[in-house]
Formats: sequence, C-alpha cells, structure tokens
Amino acid sequence: MATPLTADRLLAALRAEGVTVVEHPGWRTRHRNHKGVWGPVNGVMIHHTVSSGSAASVALCRDGYASLPGPLCHGVIDKAGTVHLISAGRANHAGGGDPAVLARVVAEDYGDRPPAPRAHDGSAGAVDGNARFYGFECVNLGDGKDPWPAAQLEAIERASAAVCRAHGWSARSVIGHAEWSAAKIDPRGFTMPSMRTRVATRLTTTPGSLPKQPSKPSHPAKPTQPGKPTTPRYQPFPGASFFTARPSSPVITAMGRRLVAEGCGAYAVGPGPRWTEADRRSYAAWQRKLGFRGADADGRPGRTSWDALKVPYTAKNP
Repeated sequence: MATPLTADRLLAALRAEGVTVVEHPGWRTRHRNHKGVWGPVNGVMIHHTVSSGSAASVALCRDGYASLPGPLCHGVIDKAGTVHLISAGRANHAGGGDPAVLARVVAEDYGDRPPAPRAHDGSAGAVDGNARFYGFECVNLGDGKDPWPAAQLEAIERASAAVCRAHGWSARSVIGHAEWSAAKIDPRGFTMPSMRTRVATRLTTTPGSLPKQPSKPSHPAKPTQPGKPTTPRYQPFPGASFFTARPSSPVITAMGRRLVAEGCGAYAVGPGPRWTEADRRSYAAWQRKLGFRGADADGRPGRTSWDALKVPYTAKNP
C-alpha cells in the first residue's frame, strides 16, 4: 500500500527502467479523481485494448466512450514497445474486483496465481480497482490470435518493473484484469505467471538493463574460471552522501561526460574529477529533462536519476 507516484516520479521511473516513453498532451492533469479516490495504490494491472493501431488505441484510451469516459489507463503499450502516457491519476481501467485478490496482492504471498476472482464490477462486495491499481492497456485484439511482439512484451515487463521498483513491490503486485474480475478475460495471448517471472527477473538487475540469455553453442564451451567476478556495465549509485563533500573521483568525470552527451552540460571547462557547481547545474538540467521539478531538481543525484543516466563503470570506485 503506497501513495501514488507523482507524474514526474512515474516518468522518471519508466525512463530509468529503459522504457521508450511518449508524453501525450495533458497527461499530467488528465484523470478521474473527481469521481473517486486515487490511492493508496497496491499494484499494476495489465489489459488488452481490443483494438489495433497505436494512434487509434491511444485516442480510445485517452477519450473513452459514452458509457465509460476516459482516461481508460495510465499508459498504452503499443506493438513497437512504446509506452504512451495519457494519465497520472485515477483512470477507468480496473472497475470492481475481488477483495480476496486484493488482500493477496497487498500481502504478495500467493503462489503461481492469486485466488480465482469471484467478484466483478457491480457485484456485492466488489472493491474499487480504479483507486488501487496503475493500469497499462496493451494494443491487441484480444482474440488469442493477434500476436504479441517481443518488443511489446519487453515493454510490459519494463513498465511493470519500473512501478514495482519505485514502490519497493515484488512481481506479485502485477496482475492481469482477468485475475481481478470474474467478468474479464484480459490480457489474452500470454500468461500472467510468465510475465511475473520476467518482472521478477528484471527486478534482480540494475534498472534499464537485463542480461541476455546466451544462445545455444554449436560446440562445447570452454570451461571458465570459477569465481571470476563480473564487471558491471554501469556505475552503481554511490549514495547521496558521496556528493556532499566535494568529492574528487573518476566517477565524477564519467558522470559529467554522460551529462554532456545528454545535452545537459553546463561546463565552461571540463568535466573533471572534482565535484563543482558546474556539475550540480548540469545534473539539475538532467533531472529537469527526466521530468523532476522544484526541490527534486536541485542538482543533487538520487538513485532514480542516476540509474537513468547510465554512467559507465570505472574500475576506480569512489
């Protein structure tokens, strides 16, 4: 159970997880909060749109229709793997669902699947899922035949992991609409247990990356040295305290070069190994690029913005 992410935090979490995001006009203030509470939130719900085409599906989920006004989700995930953000508040996506399912999602203590739902929208005792779940609508006809491209499944995995990571949830906080309501069948075409396995694996890695599974070798592989450490690709977040005492480290130089590459450099000379005001201004520009505002864009690195920057690993740690 948690306070919903602000629009800035949601955007930053998705980008840090390596999600390709499109921000649609008005998404930060488009919601149904006037019709009910938004939060506390407990999980992520996955749907299929029963539609085709990115533009048409985004318009449908943004505007809704006569009997169900939009927004109908927080993000639309198209077949190319792009997440289209259309709302940052309460959305008409989940409807009423089973309180027993909610209890198991909150506890994150079920096995392969949560208990089969016995409630649905309008039934006695149904719980308002629109208040409790982030919703992602995925472009698919939902007929069991329309394919789910690898890029789309990866985007579902990444978007789900981004929200779970931001709240400290496990993969058991990710469910399908059919697991919430006895009247629903979505998503159809892949299984939620398999998606939760993917999300769980991603949550064990650094945000934005996932080790590729090796292809089957055509000849026996040579034995490797046991216990040989793996060199990380990106510099782990050194902690907020690292930046408070004007450190001098190759990590600062690597960070500055990444900021310049992202178009956020405010350096007259450099960047160099010593933390300076130019580093702070450059990092503040990066935070604003991610969508942070006010005190959250003060130029002091935090874990989410640092992971999104992807500073190359240096052998000389801070």
